[in-house]
Amino acid sequence: MALANWMLLADGPQLEEKSVVVDGRQMRCLTTGHGSSLVLLHGLLGSADAWYLSLSRLGQESTIYAVDALGIGRSERVPGLDASLIAQADRYAEFMTNAGIGCADLLGTSHGGAVAMMLAARHPKLVRSLVLHAPANPFSTVSDHLVHFYRSTLGHWFAQQVPYLPEKLQELALGRMYGDTKLIRREVLDRYMHSLRVPGTVQHVLKILDGWFEDMRELESALESLQDFPVLLLWGTRDRAVTFQSGRLLEKRFNRAEMVVIPGVGHLPYEESPAAFAEAVNGFLRKINRGETRPGPQLVRAGN
Repeated sequence: MALANWMLLADGPQLEEKSVVVDGRQMRCLTTGHGSSLVLLHGLLGSADAWYLSLSRLGQESTIYAVDALGIGRSERVPGLDASLIAQADRYAEFMTNAGIGCADLLGTSHGGAVAMMLAARHPKLVRSLVLHAPANPFSTVSDHLVHFYRSTLGHWFAQQVPYLPEKLQELALGRMYGDTKLIRREVLDRYMHSLRVPGTVQHVLKILDGWFEDMRELESALESLQDFPVLLLWGTRDRAVTFQSGRLLEKRFNRAEMVVIPGVGHLPYEESPAAFAEAVNGFLRKINRGETRPGPQLVRAGN
Protein backbone atom coordinates (compact mmCIF):
# COMPACT_ATOMS: atom_id res chain seq x y z
CA MET A 1 0.00 0.00 0.00
CA ALA A 2 1.42 3.38 -1.00
CA LEU A 3 2.47 5.72 1.83
CA ALA A 4 -0.13 8.33 0.84
CA ASN A 5 -2.90 5.76 1.24
CA TRP A 6 -1.66 4.69 4.68
CA MET A 7 -1.65 8.35 5.71
CA LEU A 8 -5.37 8.55 5.00
CA LEU A 9 -5.88 6.09 7.86
CA ALA A 10 -3.21 7.45 10.19
CA ASP A 11 -5.65 9.29 12.44
CA GLY A 12 -8.51 6.81 12.09
CA PRO A 13 -9.46 3.56 13.77
CA GLN A 14 -7.12 0.60 13.39
CA LEU A 15 -8.14 -2.34 11.24
CA GLU A 16 -8.55 -5.80 12.74
CA GLU A 17 -8.85 -8.95 10.67
CA LYS A 18 -11.29 -11.60 11.90
CA SER A 19 -12.57 -14.93 10.68
CA VAL A 20 -16.10 -16.26 11.20
CA VAL A 21 -17.21 -19.83 10.52
CA VAL A 22 -20.09 -19.98 8.04
CA ASP A 23 -21.44 -23.34 6.88
CA GLY A 24 -18.26 -24.94 8.20
CA ARG A 25 -15.99 -22.59 6.23
CA GLN A 26 -13.95 -19.53 7.14
CA MET A 27 -15.29 -16.14 6.06
CA ARG A 28 -12.80 -13.31 6.62
CA CYS A 29 -13.69 -9.73 7.46
CA LEU A 30 -12.02 -6.47 8.42
CA THR A 31 -13.44 -4.60 11.40
CA THR A 32 -12.86 -1.06 12.56
CA GLY A 33 -14.64 1.93 14.05
CA HIS A 34 -17.27 2.40 16.70
CA GLY A 35 -21.03 2.82 16.87
CA SER A 36 -23.88 0.93 15.24
CA SER A 37 -23.00 -1.96 12.95
CA LEU A 38 -22.46 -1.37 9.22
CA VAL A 39 -21.85 -4.50 7.12
CA LEU A 40 -20.06 -3.96 3.78
CA LEU A 41 -20.78 -6.30 0.84
CA HIS A 42 -18.26 -6.07 -2.01
CA GLY A 43 -18.87 -6.38 -5.74
CA LEU A 44 -18.44 -9.27 -8.16
CA LEU A 45 -14.62 -9.13 -8.38
CA GLY A 46 -14.09 -7.15 -5.19
CA SER A 47 -13.13 -8.04 -1.65
CA ALA A 48 -13.09 -6.49 1.82
CA ASP A 49 -9.88 -4.69 0.82
CA ALA A 50 -11.71 -2.79 -1.92
CA TRP A 51 -13.21 -0.51 0.78
CA TYR A 52 -9.79 0.34 2.22
CA LEU A 53 -9.65 4.04 1.37
CA SER A 54 -13.14 4.63 2.80
CA LEU A 55 -12.87 2.55 5.97
CA SER A 56 -11.37 5.23 8.21
CA ARG A 57 -14.09 7.74 7.41
CA LEU A 58 -16.93 5.20 7.59
CA GLY A 59 -15.54 3.94 10.90
CA GLN A 60 -15.86 7.37 12.50
CA GLU A 61 -19.61 6.77 12.87
CA SER A 62 -20.08 2.98 12.58
CA THR A 63 -18.58 -0.31 13.62
CA ILE A 64 -17.52 -1.65 10.25
CA TYR A 65 -17.60 -5.27 9.14
CA ALA A 66 -16.09 -5.47 5.64
CA VAL A 67 -16.64 -9.08 4.62
CA ASP A 68 -15.06 -11.33 2.01
CA ALA A 69 -17.70 -13.64 0.54
CA LEU A 70 -16.82 -17.31 0.40
CA GLY A 71 -15.02 -17.97 -2.87
CA ILE A 72 -13.10 -14.68 -3.14
CA GLY A 73 -10.75 -12.34 -1.32
CA ARG A 74 -9.16 -14.04 1.70
CA SER A 75 -12.14 -16.26 2.49
CA GLU A 76 -12.08 -19.97 1.70
CA ARG A 77 -12.60 -21.32 -1.81
CA VAL A 78 -15.25 -24.04 -1.74
CA PRO A 79 -15.56 -26.36 -4.76
CA GLY A 80 -19.17 -26.69 -5.90
CA LEU A 81 -20.33 -23.77 -3.73
CA ASP A 82 -23.87 -22.55 -4.48
CA ALA A 83 -23.22 -19.08 -5.95
CA SER A 84 -26.86 -18.02 -6.36
CA LEU A 85 -28.06 -14.69 -4.95
CA ILE A 86 -30.24 -16.48 -2.40
CA ALA A 87 -27.41 -18.72 -1.19
CA GLN A 88 -25.02 -15.78 -0.86
CA ALA A 89 -27.59 -13.74 1.04
CA ASP A 90 -28.18 -16.63 3.43
CA ARG A 91 -24.43 -17.02 4.03
CA TYR A 92 -24.08 -13.32 4.88
CA ALA A 93 -27.03 -13.70 7.28
CA GLU A 94 -25.26 -16.64 8.92
CA PHE A 95 -22.09 -14.56 9.11
CA MET A 96 -23.96 -11.78 10.91
CA THR A 97 -25.56 -14.19 13.36
CA ASN A 98 -22.31 -16.03 14.11
CA ALA A 99 -20.41 -12.75 14.47
CA GLY A 100 -22.94 -11.56 17.04
CA ILE A 101 -24.36 -8.77 14.88
CA GLY A 102 -27.98 -8.53 15.95
CA CYS A 103 -29.08 -5.91 13.43
CA ALA A 104 -27.11 -3.76 10.99
CA ASP A 105 -27.20 -1.27 8.18
CA LEU A 106 -26.03 -2.90 4.95
CA LEU A 107 -23.76 -1.18 2.43
CA GLY A 108 -23.58 -3.13 -0.82
CA THR A 109 -21.88 -2.20 -4.06
CA SER A 110 -22.72 -3.57 -7.53
CA HIS A 111 -23.37 -7.32 -7.18
CA GLY A 112 -23.01 -6.87 -3.42
CA GLY A 113 -25.93 -4.46 -3.57
CA ALA A 114 -28.09 -7.17 -5.12
CA VAL A 115 -26.98 -9.56 -2.36
CA ALA A 116 -27.84 -6.92 0.25
CA MET A 117 -31.35 -6.53 -1.12
CA MET A 118 -31.90 -10.28 -1.14
CA LEU A 119 -30.55 -10.54 2.40
CA ALA A 120 -33.00 -7.87 3.59
CA ALA A 121 -35.88 -9.61 1.81
CA ARG A 122 -35.10 -13.00 3.35
CA HIS A 123 -33.83 -11.89 6.77
CA PRO A 124 -35.55 -8.55 7.51
CA LYS A 125 -34.91 -8.68 11.26
CA LEU A 126 -31.17 -8.48 10.61
CA VAL A 127 -31.39 -5.32 8.51
CA ARG A 128 -32.00 -1.76 9.67
CA SER A 129 -31.42 0.08 6.38
CA LEU A 130 -29.93 -0.39 2.92
CA VAL A 131 -27.18 1.70 1.36
CA LEU A 132 -26.94 0.57 -2.26
CA HIS A 133 -24.19 1.82 -4.50
CA ALA A 134 -25.03 1.16 -8.18
CA PRO A 135 -26.50 -2.22 -7.24
CA ALA A 136 -26.91 -4.89 -9.88
CA ASN A 137 -30.62 -4.88 -10.59
CA PRO A 138 -33.19 -6.23 -13.07
CA PHE A 139 -33.59 -2.87 -14.81
CA SER A 140 -29.99 -2.41 -15.99
CA THR A 141 -29.15 -4.33 -19.16
CA VAL A 142 -26.08 -2.36 -20.27
CA SER A 143 -23.70 -5.16 -19.22
CA ASP A 144 -25.86 -8.08 -20.35
CA HIS A 145 -23.69 -8.65 -23.42
CA LEU A 146 -20.68 -9.22 -21.16
CA VAL A 147 -22.64 -11.65 -18.99
CA HIS A 148 -23.68 -13.57 -22.11
CA PHE A 149 -20.07 -13.69 -23.30
CA TYR A 150 -18.68 -15.00 -20.01
CA ARG A 151 -21.41 -17.65 -19.91
CA SER A 152 -20.15 -19.04 -23.24
CA THR A 153 -17.42 -21.64 -23.73
CA LEU A 154 -15.10 -18.98 -25.13
CA GLY A 155 -15.94 -16.66 -22.25
CA HIS A 156 -15.13 -19.34 -19.67
CA TRP A 157 -11.76 -19.89 -21.35
CA PHE A 158 -10.99 -16.17 -21.57
CA ALA A 159 -11.89 -15.58 -17.92
CA GLN A 160 -9.17 -18.05 -16.93
CA GLN A 161 -6.62 -15.96 -18.87
CA VAL A 162 -7.57 -12.56 -17.42
CA PRO A 163 -5.34 -12.71 -14.29
CA TYR A 164 -2.31 -13.37 -16.53
CA LEU A 165 -2.93 -10.85 -19.30
CA PRO A 166 -0.36 -8.06 -19.84
CA GLU A 167 -0.72 -5.36 -17.22
CA LYS A 168 -1.69 -2.71 -19.77
CA LEU A 169 -4.70 -4.76 -20.85
CA GLN A 170 -5.71 -5.26 -17.23
CA GLU A 171 -5.44 -1.50 -16.68
CA LEU A 172 -7.72 -0.89 -19.66
CA ALA A 173 -10.36 -3.20 -18.19
CA LEU A 174 -10.14 -1.59 -14.75
CA GLY A 175 -10.19 1.86 -16.36
CA ARG A 176 -13.71 1.19 -17.62
CA MET A 177 -14.79 1.22 -13.97
CA TYR A 178 -13.34 4.68 -13.30
CA GLY A 179 -14.61 8.12 -14.19
CA ASP A 180 -11.01 9.38 -14.33
CA THR A 181 -8.46 6.75 -15.30
CA LYS A 182 -5.64 8.92 -13.91
CA LEU A 183 -6.82 7.92 -10.43
CA ILE A 184 -6.17 4.19 -10.92
CA ARG A 185 -3.67 2.99 -8.33
CA ARG A 186 -1.25 0.17 -9.05
CA GLU A 187 -2.01 -1.51 -5.72
CA VAL A 188 -5.73 -1.61 -6.61
CA LEU A 189 -5.04 -3.50 -9.84
CA ASP A 190 -2.64 -5.83 -8.02
CA ARG A 191 -5.28 -6.59 -5.40
CA TYR A 192 -7.90 -7.62 -7.95
CA MET A 193 -5.44 -9.79 -9.86
CA HIS A 194 -4.03 -11.42 -6.71
CA SER A 195 -7.51 -12.56 -5.68
CA LEU A 196 -8.33 -13.85 -9.17
CA ARG A 197 -5.12 -15.89 -9.27
CA VAL A 198 -6.11 -17.93 -6.21
CA PRO A 199 -7.33 -21.30 -7.54
CA GLY A 200 -11.10 -21.50 -7.49
CA THR A 201 -11.80 -17.75 -7.64
CA VAL A 202 -12.49 -17.48 -11.37
CA GLN A 203 -14.67 -20.59 -11.25
CA HIS A 204 -16.72 -19.01 -8.44
CA VAL A 205 -17.19 -15.77 -10.39
CA LEU A 206 -18.25 -17.72 -13.47
CA LYS A 207 -20.85 -19.62 -11.42
CA ILE A 208 -22.32 -16.28 -10.37
CA LEU A 209 -22.50 -15.17 -14.01
CA ASP A 210 -23.98 -18.49 -15.12
CA GLY A 211 -26.95 -17.83 -12.82
CA TRP A 212 -27.10 -14.07 -13.37
CA PHE A 213 -30.41 -13.74 -15.20
CA GLU A 214 -32.24 -16.16 -12.91
CA ASP A 215 -30.88 -14.20 -9.94
CA MET A 216 -32.19 -10.93 -11.40
CA ARG A 217 -35.63 -12.48 -11.82
CA GLU A 218 -35.55 -13.67 -8.21
CA LEU A 219 -34.48 -10.21 -7.08
CA GLU A 220 -37.28 -8.46 -8.95
CA SER A 221 -39.78 -10.73 -7.23
CA ALA A 222 -38.24 -9.89 -3.85
CA LEU A 223 -38.36 -6.10 -4.25
CA GLU A 224 -41.93 -5.78 -3.02
CA SER A 225 -40.89 -6.92 0.44
CA LEU A 226 -38.33 -4.10 0.68
CA GLN A 227 -40.73 -1.19 0.23
CA ASP A 228 -40.56 0.10 3.80
CA PHE A 229 -36.83 -0.08 4.47
CA PRO A 230 -34.92 3.21 4.57
CA VAL A 231 -32.80 3.14 1.41
CA LEU A 232 -29.98 5.27 0.05
CA LEU A 233 -29.13 4.83 -3.62
CA LEU A 234 -25.68 6.08 -4.66
CA TRP A 235 -24.51 6.57 -8.24
CA GLY A 236 -21.52 8.09 -9.99
CA THR A 237 -22.30 10.20 -13.05
CA ARG A 238 -19.72 8.25 -15.11
CA ASP A 239 -20.79 4.76 -14.11
CA ARG A 240 -20.70 2.56 -17.21
CA ALA A 241 -21.39 -0.76 -15.48
CA VAL A 242 -24.89 -0.17 -14.03
CA THR A 243 -27.02 2.57 -15.58
CA PHE A 244 -28.28 5.53 -13.58
CA GLN A 245 -31.63 5.18 -15.36
CA SER A 246 -32.01 1.74 -13.78
CA GLY A 247 -31.39 3.38 -10.42
CA ARG A 248 -34.33 5.72 -10.97
CA LEU A 249 -36.54 2.73 -11.81
CA LEU A 250 -35.30 0.92 -8.72
CA GLU A 251 -35.94 4.00 -6.58
CA LYS A 252 -39.63 3.86 -7.49
CA ARG A 253 -39.88 0.39 -5.89
CA PHE A 254 -39.09 1.83 -2.44
CA ASN A 255 -41.33 4.03 -0.30
CA ARG A 256 -38.47 5.46 1.75
CA ALA A 257 -35.61 6.05 -0.63
CA GLU A 258 -33.34 8.90 -1.56
CA MET A 259 -30.79 9.22 -4.34
CA VAL A 260 -27.34 10.80 -4.07
CA VAL A 261 -25.26 11.35 -7.21
CA ILE A 262 -21.47 11.76 -7.01
CA PRO A 263 -20.23 13.88 -9.94
CA GLY A 264 -17.41 12.72 -12.17
CA VAL A 265 -16.86 9.25 -10.72
CA GLY A 266 -17.44 5.81 -12.16
CA HIS A 267 -18.31 2.44 -10.68
CA LEU A 268 -15.74 2.44 -7.84
CA PRO A 269 -16.34 5.70 -5.87
CA TYR A 270 -15.05 4.20 -2.61
CA GLU A 271 -11.67 3.97 -4.38
CA GLU A 272 -11.95 6.93 -6.75
CA SER A 273 -13.53 9.49 -4.42
CA PRO A 274 -13.52 8.01 -0.90
CA ALA A 275 -14.21 11.26 0.96
CA ALA A 276 -17.36 12.09 -1.04
CA PHE A 277 -18.49 8.48 -0.88
CA ALA A 278 -18.10 8.19 2.89
CA GLU A 279 -19.78 11.53 3.52
CA ALA A 280 -22.82 10.46 1.47
CA VAL A 281 -23.09 7.20 3.44
CA ASN A 282 -22.54 8.82 6.83
CA GLY A 283 -24.95 11.64 6.01
CA PHE A 284 -27.71 9.14 5.29
CA LEU A 285 -27.02 7.10 8.42
CA ARG A 286 -27.21 10.22 10.60
CA LYS A 287 -30.83 10.68 9.48
CA ILE A 288 -32.14 7.37 10.76
CA ASN A 289 -32.67 6.00 14.24
CA ARG A 290 -29.93 3.40 14.32
CA GLY A 291 -30.91 2.30 17.81
CA GLU A 292 -34.00 0.60 16.44
CA THR A 293 -34.02 -3.03 15.35
CA ARG A 294 -36.68 -2.29 12.76
CA PRO A 295 -36.34 0.13 9.82
CA GLY A 296 -36.12 3.71 11.07
CA PRO A 297 -38.31 6.80 10.60
CA GLN A 298 -39.68 8.10 7.32
CA LEU A 299 -37.10 9.77 5.09
CA VAL A 300 -37.74 12.63 2.72
CA ARG A 301 -37.40 11.50 -0.90
CA ALA A 302 -34.70 13.44 -2.73
CA GLY A 303 -35.86 15.60 -5.60
CA ASN A 304 -35.30 14.62 -9.22
